[in-house]
Amino acid sequence: MMRATGKILGLFFGALLFAGSFSAEAQQQKKIPRIGYLTILAGPSDRDAAFRQGLKDLGYIQGKNITVEYRYANGTDRLRELAAELVRLKLDVFVAETTPAVQAVKNATATEPIVMAAVADPVGSGFVMSLARPGGNITGLSLILPELAAKRLELVREVLPRVNRLAFLAHSGNPAHKLFVKEAQDAAASFAMQVQRLVIDGPEEFESAFSVMVKEKVGAVVVQPFFVIVPEQRRRITDLATKNRLPAVSDFVEFADAGGLISYGPNALEPIRRSAIYVDKILKCAKPTDLPVEQPTKFALWINLKTAKQIGVTIPPNVLARADKVIR
Repeated sequence: MMRATGKILGLFFGALLFAGSFSAEAQQQKKIPRIGYLTILAGPSDRDAAFRQGLKDLGYIQGKNITVEYRYANGTDRLRELAAELVRLKLDVFVAETTPAVQAVKNATATEPIVMAAVADPVGSGFVMSLARPGGNITGLSLILPELAAKRLELVREVLPRVNRLAFLAHSGNPAHKLFVKEAQDAAASFAMQVQRLVIDGPEEFESAFSVMVKEKVGAVVVQPFFVIVPEQRRRITDLATKNRLPAVSDFVEFADAGGLISYGPNALEPIRRSAIYVDKILKCAKPTDLPVEQPTKFALWINLKTAKQIGVTIPPNVLARADKVIR
């Protein structure tokens, strides 16, 4: 009888151990991936909404089968702190939006996978070895914005043929600003133009920067897209440009929509949405070093005709005919 009881107890405890093992395995299989998302913006916007839409398109739902830890830096000062905070959470993948955010996460971890969501020049910034073979723990999407400098200045020349001196407004807190300035200066030389470099520390210097432009009698201003990302900053810049009757040009369509004269460049939200594809591949065991960096293939030209009339600029018909959108 004792032997039978012992045998039954042995089977019972064996079944419990098996059930516990099965339960643990099931829990392991149901582990929800955890993503870190770092941005320079102050709070939720259309940019991280584009990322959420990208995840949704792939079947990921926040809180159900994926968790995204969002960190909003409200500028560049807190990027280092927030990047370190995300790394301490032991997440599966990090997504960083803009060059300074990528740099902050790169400084915080040299091993965990990082997805760039729309950076200016990943090779020139030292994030990847090449676009085809990133060679490290970083991959994602490039906007190739500095390389579009020649096209923007070509538009300035067509619209303002007498302008031979222009300003370039850049942000010192963005490591990519040197690339933007260099590309602008190189392009300007081919159009017999001079570039007035105005590298400022933040939006609190906007007014003084425009005072310098007026004093130096520049004929137009090219704005680094880093300023265009933040709605309040792009509105202040376009307002100051209009007030001072300065033609202003930048990259993203949001710039012309906010009152800038011309914008030419890729869709700012599309690469952020597509960064979710890289997250999905990495969660499925792909390595960043094996995922080529993606570049945009479509570019849009927007012209704000209302602004042109306010500052006394006539847009040539052939330029208007090429515009993807004319704001009247």
